[in-house]
Amino acid sequence: MQGSMLQGKTALVTGSTSGIGLGIARALAAQGANVVFNGFGDSTEIEAVQNRVRSEFGVQAAYHNADMSKPAEIEAMMAYAAERFGAVDILVNNAGIQHVASVEDFPVERWDAIIAINLSSAFHTTRLALPAMKARNWGRIINVASVHGLVGSAQKSAYVAAKHGVVGFTKVTALENAGTGITCNAICPGWVLTPLVQKQVDARASERGLSNEEAKRSLLSEKQPSGEFVTPEQLGELAVFFCSPAASQVRGVAWNMDGGWAAQ
Repeated sequence: MQGSMLQGKTALVTGSTSGIGLGIARALAAQGANVVFNGFGDSTEIEAVQNRVRSEFGVQAAYHNADMSKPAEIEAMMAYAAERFGAVDILVNNAGIQHVASVEDFPVERWDAIIAINLSSAFHTTRLALPAMKARNWGRIINVASVHGLVGSAQKSAYVAAKHGVVGFTKVTALENAGTGITCNAICPGWVLTPLVQKQVDARASERGLSNEEAKRSLLSEKQPSGEFVTPEQLGELAVFFCSPAASQVRGVAWNMDGGWAAQ
C-alpha cells in the first residue's frame, strides 16, 4: 500500500538490513518516509537494499554501520541521521541477537552482548532522539520487543530478560512523554521467518533428521497456534499504524502479533 502519510518524515531503523527491520523500513518508505538503515551485511547487498527503496518508493535512503553494542557508535549514527535529514521523526529499535543456553551455562560475554544490543541500544537511541522530537512536538518510537517480552522460554534467559526490559522501558518512555505528540510503543512478534529463526529451523532439521518444512511445522506447533509465521510485511503495517493519526492515543502498549502464542 503506497501512500504519503509520512512524506517529509525520516525513519531510522536499527538492524534493518534484513528480516523484520527491513520489512518495517520498507513499509515506512512506502508511506513516504526517508529511511536511515543500520545493520551488518555485505556492503553491495546493503547498497542494493537502499537503491531498491529509493527507486520503488521515491524516498531518500542512507546507511550507517553503527555497532549497536557501542554507545559512541550509536551517538555517531544519530548525529549522522540528524545531519543528513534534519532529524529522526520515527525511531525503530529493532537490532537484536540471540544465544541459547541454560542459565548456569550461559557465557557471560554473550549475556552482556545481548543486554547491550537488545536493550541498552534502545535507551541510547531514544535518549538521543527525544530532544529533537520534543522540539517539534511529534515523534514515534517503536521498540521491536518480542513475545518473549511478555512470556518466557527455557534456554533464553538473556533474550527474555532484555525483551521484558524493552517492554518496561517502552512504558516509561510513553509516560514521560504522555503530554506531548511523541508516542512510544512496542511490537512483540512471535515466530517470524528471519535469517535468525531460519538458523533455528536448520538446527532442528539436522538434530532431528527432519526436512526443512517439517522442522518449520515442528517449531511453530510448539508455540504458535496459528501454525503460520508472522511476516515482516505484517509487522511493517503495524508500525505504519503506530505512526498514523489513528494511533495518537496508543501509548506504552506491548502489541503482540504472534499467531496466538501469548493467548495460551
